Amino acid sequence: MRTLYPEISAYHSEQLDVGKGHSLFLELSGNPNGEPILFVHGGPGGGCSPEHRRFFNPEHYKIILFDQRGCGRSTPHGSLENNTTEHLIADIEKIRTHLGLDKWALFGGSWGSTLSLAYAQSHPERVNALFLRGIFLCRPRDIQWFYQEGASYVFPDHWESFIAPIQADQRNDMVSSYYKVLTSDNELERMAAAKAWSIWEGRCSTLDPNPSLVDHFGDPHVALAMARIEAHYFANNSFMSENQLLNHCDRIKKIPTWIVHGRYDMVCPIEQAHLLAKELPQANFDIVRDAGHSAFEPGITDRLIHATDHYLELTS
Repeated sequence: MRTLYPEISAYHSEQLDVGKGHSLFLELSGNPNGEPILFVHGGPGGGCSPEHRRFFNPEHYKIILFDQRGCGRSTPHGSLENNTTEHLIADIEKIRTHLGLDKWALFGGSWGSTLSLAYAQSHPERVNALFLRGIFLCRPRDIQWFYQEGASYVFPDHWESFIAPIQADQRNDMVSSYYKVLTSDNELERMAAAKAWSIWEGRCSTLDPNPSLVDHFGDPHVALAMARIEAHYFANNSFMSENQLLNHCDRIKKIPTWIVHGRYDMVCPIEQAHLLAKELPQANFDIVRDAGHSAFEPGITDRLIHATDHYLELTS
């Protein structure tokens, strides 16, 4: 079974001005002359970590990490202004041109799979390959499953903690109710709601309980950006048309694609990956039988690294 590559350091980092007050954290690691690959993190609002460099062979990949608008080390932290899917697609394209790259591969999980697909469908001529994990199609039903009714039946104990910050008579639309609290002027209520929102996701992300992952999601800096930005996107249908990602798959059918999904993913049920794979018959589709949602579960890590290594074999 493949495991993460050894820890490496970035050889370059910067803040990239993308306009209208937003600055993105951007870093490069691995081989400066290697196959360029962009890590597209989840959330929206999750941010990157040094561990994310380790899915790629550093001798052969030019590894590009960035924090999307409003999260991680990008500024302003937690900002919702000028923060839409269209803005993020434009940011990715600006990073590509800023780095002087003609084409690159994209590696994204959860919301990162959403954004990778949206970018590839907008700029298919710029994408060499797609590595997608924990497919999230961002349809209303997918939001409903995790934030209203569905996962609540699998994790009823954790669900009670998730709904606690919202008054009982406001729980018929949890996303909208959370959005009101997370954008209110009450700092204490905002922070309590942000931690409850983010910890709910952390608790549901792995097949086996992972306290360290839950602690990460509960970190105030992480939780505030993730909760505010996720609620902002999901309250606005992720700024996409219904079934947009499935409807536009014809634009990316020539792009080599790997899809990895945990059988017991409770954040993004596997139906979403199954539907995507049907629209992309050229894709390599791996169902990991003993995993949930997280990229760091052993079976999912193994299949992702097999995929990034396989791509190198095809291009060598």
